[in-house]
Amino acid sequence: MKPEEFQLAILQWFDRSGRKDFPWQKAIDHYRVWVSEIMLQQTQVATVIPYFERFMQSFPSILHLARADIDQVLQHWAGLGYYARGRNLYKAAQLIVERHAGQFPRDLEAVCALPGIGRSTASAILSIVDGQALPILDGNVKRVLARFAGISGWPGDKKIETKLWQLAEELMPAKRAGDYTQAMMDLGATTCTRTKPLCSLCPINDSCHAFKTNSIGEFPGKKPAKAYPQKSAYCLVLSYQGEILLERRPNKGIWGGLWVPPFFETLAELETWLKQFGLPFTKKMTATRSHKFSHYELLFSPVLLELTENTDQLNGAWYDKDSLNQLGLPAPIKILLRDYYEQNDSLQEVR
Repeated sequence: MKPEEFQLAILQWFDRSGRKDFPWQKAIDHYRVWVSEIMLQQTQVATVIPYFERFMQSFPSILHLARADIDQVLQHWAGLGYYARGRNLYKAAQLIVERHAGQFPRDLEAVCALPGIGRSTASAILSIVDGQALPILDGNVKRVLARFAGISGWPGDKKIETKLWQLAEELMPAKRAGDYTQAMMDLGATTCTRTKPLCSLCPINDSCHAFKTNSIGEFPGKKPAKAYPQKSAYCLVLSYQGEILLERRPNKGIWGGLWVPPFFETLAELETWLKQFGLPFTKKMTATRSHKFSHYELLFSPVLLELTENTDQLNGAWYDKDSLNQLGLPAPIKILLRDYYEQNDSLQEVR
């Protein structure tokens, strides 16, 4: 199949079956498409839509986002996961105001220089909004191209990725670049899916290597297996008159920039920390909880301690039940504290 035949088949399919009613496809501009592309990384469309709409209501422009408080931004991101995306979005907005007078850059190199934006995301934004003929290579497109051309191997491997980029460049049309970009993403998301692809509905199935050789499951190649480790920790839920002590996490690392109770790798570390401030040690613990990150599983055991008098020596800040809603909290911590307050409320009612 020649490139122009491939392009025509993809665009005709998009005109018939492409998805065109997402909120970021209305009143389209660089900012809205940028935010949607970042949110859609590693996250399903159905999950993203309500987050996107709330984000746009609170931060309707790059300038609004750049001038916001990081806590506000992370609060709107809580639950989406991969929090570095939210932090980078915020940093990039500030750089756009500083370097580009608040206008999203139109040059691929300048866009790629912004935090959290790689070549594929930058190309998607510029092709969808400006019609620039820039190929993309997100996970969906990698799968479509690998199956179509029979490119075996894991797409995360540099050699395989280079082959896929070369093919993406060859197939990129000069006209209707934005529609083509959206069509390729849609084809991978709705038809050429990871499991149970709808090959009979695919517009390029008659030239697809994987379909013709009945080897769809072999493409793209799987990532080499490696051990998925577990890490354990203890989470101190320290309360005083209905308020909980929270600390802001460093920007780098897990839950960067979000608010959490103090965490410790061992009970001995927790005990040492309490002794430092003259606080009693407690072994009152609730059931261990689990949260999976991309590279390991965190098993954390909440340790409960209620103070009878306050101390000003502690690092962090105290927040009551209502003020927690104004903070950026990781989803598992939000659930933990919700359960804590619900349990305490029920105990008070019994008393």
